[in-house]
Amino acid sequence: MTPPSNIGSRAGAGATGAEILESVHQHRVLTTAQVRALHAPGKSRRWTLSVLSRLRDSGLVAMARRPNDPALWQITETGADGVEDITDRIETRRKVLAPAQAARALLAHTVAVNDVGIAFVEAARDRGDECSPFAWRHEIAHSLGPPPGRRTPEQLIADAVLTYQLEEPDGETSFLYRFVELDRGTRAADDLTVRLARYARLHRRTIPAETAGGRPVPLWSKLYPVFPTVLVALAGRSARLLRRRRETVLALCRRHPDLRDNPAVEISICLLDDLQAQGPFAPICRTNADPDKPADWLGEKAT
Repeated sequence: MTPPSNIGSRAGAGATGAEILESVHQHRVLTTAQVRALHAPGKSRRWTLSVLSRLRDSGLVAMARRPNDPALWQITETGADGVEDITDRIETRRKVLAPAQAARALLAHTVAVNDVGIAFVEAARDRGDECSPFAWRHEIAHSLGPPPGRRTPEQLIADAVLTYQLEEPDGETSFLYRFVELDRGTRAADDLTVRLARYARLHRRTIPAETAGGRPVPLWSKLYPVFPTVLVALAGRSARLLRRRRETVLALCRRHPDLRDNPAVEISICLLDDLQAQGPFAPICRTNADPDKPADWLGEKAT
C-alpha cells in the first residue's frame, strides 16, 4: 500500500495534499474555502489554492465553476484510484463526476451538507473535542423493509451521518452520532415531515429472532450504539421564512403519529446560517420535544 504522503508528494503537495485529495474524494465536491477550513485553517487562501492547483495539474482533482458561485473541486478517476490505494476509510468506490455534472445546481445541496460538517469540525477544534474532516459520510442507506401491502423493500437514505467525540468535563469521552438532513426549501413542509417520520420506521425496524440469535433486536443497534438524533439544517431561503418553516415542520412532527408515539426519535432543527455563524453549541436549535425553547445540538436549553 502506498503511504498517504507519497501520492501528495508526487503532486508536489505533500501529506496535506494527500489529505485534501482524500477529503475531496469522500465529500464529493468542496469549495476552496471549505478545503481551507478543513485542512489549512492557519494558511492563506492563496496557499490553499496553490496546493489544489498542484493536485489539478497532476490530474488528481478537477475544478468546475457554476455561474456566480465559487469553484468546486472534485476527484478525478486518477485521483480516486490513488486515494483508494492509500486509505481504508473508503468503503465503496465513489462515483466520479464529470465537471459538467459538478457544476449543476443540485450539488449546492452537497456543498451545504459539507458546510454542516465543517461547523462541527471547527467547534471541535475550538473546544478540544474530536471531529475530523472525515467525520461525516454522505448518503447512508438504511433498510426500512417493505411498507404495508407491498413486497418491495424501501430504504431511508440519510443525507449524511456525522460522528463527534465529546470530551466531558469529568474527563470521560462521549461518542455522539447525528443523522444529518439538509433542506433547501425545495419540498413542501408536509413532505419534509413525512421524510423525517421515516426515521421512526427505522427505529422500529427489527432483526427477526431467528436471525438475531434468539430474540429480535433493533436493526439500528447493529449500526449505532444509540439511535442518532436527526439534525435538520434549513437553507436556501431568508431567515424569516426558514424560521417559519421550522415552526411549521416541528408542529407537523408533533402531530405525526409515528413521531408523536415514539419520543425516542428526536428531531432537532436549525438554520444553516446560524450553525455556521454561532456553532452547534449555541442555542440555535428547536426540537420536536420542546419546540418553544432554544437549545444547542445536544439539547441543552438556553439559560
